[in-house]
Amino acid sequence: MSAGLIALIVVAAFVLLVLARSVRIVPQARAGIVERLGRYHRTLDPGLALVVPFIDRVRPLLDLREQVVSFAPQPVITEDNLVVNIDSVIYYQVTDPKAATYEIANYISGIEQLTITTLRNVIGGMTLEDTLTSRDQINAQLRTVLDEATGKWGIRVNRVELKAIDPPATIQEAMEKQMRAERDRRAAILTADGVKQSQILTAEGEKQSAILRAEGERQAQVLRAEGQSKAIETVFRAIHEGNADPKLLAYQYLQTLPLIAQGDANKVWIIPGEFAQALGRVGEMLGGGRDSEARRPPDGG
Repeated sequence: MSAGLIALIVVAAFVLLVLARSVRIVPQARAGIVERLGRYHRTLDPGLALVVPFIDRVRPLLDLREQVVSFAPQPVITEDNLVVNIDSVIYYQVTDPKAATYEIANYISGIEQLTITTLRNVIGGMTLEDTLTSRDQINAQLRTVLDEATGKWGIRVNRVELKAIDPPATIQEAMEKQMRAERDRRAAILTADGVKQSQILTAEGEKQSAILRAEGERQAQVLRAEGQSKAIETVFRAIHEGNADPKLLAYQYLQTLPLIAQGDANKVWIIPGEFAQALGRVGEMLGGGRDSEARRPPDGG
């Protein structure tokens, strides 16, 4: 192989290397920082970019999408001197690649330490009960402080969430006992209220039932009395309109007498004068019959 061919190959390889170092492709939602001779030169946007080889240096690409970072539980002392372990989650996004690269060496570590110190300041002014019931308030305070502090780093904190707030084991046990006692108390109250309402409803039902039964019996007695009255009135009207003789009249009075005496309300009843006269006539007829039989001579006498 001649020296000219070797030189040509070396030149071609060098050109390919220069081209490879000159062309940069930045993916979507990424950003690249270009340093020229060690100083910031420009920021590469997504797409195809050209740089000067051996003069410009492209730092590792930054992700511009929203990121989620979870920090290990941190012990925090409350206002009433109780230690709680708080596990937090931060949602952040890089908004300025230049500031995120040059304003802080490691923004993840900076956010973590800032979160810990802010948590201690916020929780230190709250009791345990307030800490357990005020997550939204704590999240809002953390987000305000973190977003203000990380703004100069080119970071925007979108949300801060507390995954867990773990009080000491003894406190947890006491809280569980208190909750069980409260649930038992509420259950006993609900049971007593249920029994009370059941008894009230039962008594009310019995009262209404007794009232209805009494009303029904009263109406039945009234109807029976009215029916008997109409029946007796019809019988007497038929007898009087038919011009019955004294014997038939006395017989009808005797048949009607039991009907007049029926019913609990018929304590006192009055015998009409006609009825007394009819009874007299019946007695005379019966007496006269016996006297005639007594006076009749025996056969063959």
